[in-house]
Amino acid sequence: MRQILFTLLLSVLVTGCVSTPEGHDYSAFRAADPHSILVLPPVNNTPEVIAPYSLMAQIYRPIAESGYYVFPAAVVAQTFKNNGLTVASDTHAVPVAKLHEIFAADAALYITIEEYGTSYVVISSETRVTASATLVDLRSGTVLWQGKATASSAETQDNSDSGLLGMLVEAALTQVLESVSDKGFDIAAITANRLLSSETHNGLLHGPRSPKYGQPAKSEKAK
Repeated sequence: MRQILFTLLLSVLVTGCVSTPEGHDYSAFRAADPHSILVLPPVNNTPEVIAPYSLMAQIYRPIAESGYYVFPAAVVAQTFKNNGLTVASDTHAVPVAKLHEIFAADAALYITIEEYGTSYVVISSETRVTASATLVDLRSGTVLWQGKATASSAETQDNSDSGLLGMLVEAALTQVLESVSDKGFDIAAITANRLLSSETHNGLLHGPRSPKYGQPAKSEKAK
């Protein structure tokens, strides 16, 4: 019982400490007004080999729904491959002027995966995906926007009615099930949406193909 009360108290304290991040300064983003975005292969800082493929499969939707043209992943990958660039970090090192010359994109999105996968921690198990991204104007090299987002399967878990033994068993089962079913794919979709969607706080601005083009971003409304 003490363990359960401690867990609940800790949850309340953590929740109480969470606050909305300060809004972005979108002035450079608005001035550049990019219409097309080149998404570079993500740099993977996790031991999960599947992480870049899982996140890349989810990253295009929120960008396109925000109103931008996104260069097809297969075309981008093949172009880099034809030029001898098969490692993500090497593509991130290509000068912006060269990227603009090759793809003629307005901006490039540089993504880094910081967490990906299922972990077991004493009485809980979760699948967590964390990614950060930087949008750079390929015509000037100016950083237009930066963001970071995390999503976890623990956000939807409810074990408040379980005893300590029940919580331990549930955590073990969750770890097995989420590993076998590759829960990271679903969590990566939530992370990508939180990171990039123009409908989220500090997400991208509404692009030219969005009916909300020109409207303030979510975080700008709070200023």
